[in-house]
Amino acid sequence: MTATAAATTATDVTGARTPEAADVITGARERIDALDDRIIGLIQERMAVSAVIQEARIASGGRRVNLSREMEILGHYRDALGKPGTTVAMTLLELCRGKI
Repeated sequence: MTATAAATTATDVTGARTPEAADVITGARERIDALDDRIIGLIQERMAVSAVIQEARIASGGRRVNLSREMEILGHYRDALGKPGTTVAMTLLELCRGKI
């Protein structure tokens, strides 16, 4: 492999056409990666809290899932994010309570 082939420039990696745009994209991607890490952590925290709720509900003789509460959550995400918010909420609910 030649030195030219081995050297990958920021513009190659980002798809930008100028070094300036490549710098902006690189910085923004770093921020997105940090945000994704925070989001993943929050989802994991939500899963743990949901498990506590399910355990308490089941221990008291209730059902694992409270459908009226899930409808509230779906509406909240839909109102905040539009139609795709419903998909996000459904994914979160599935992660937190499993498939029903």
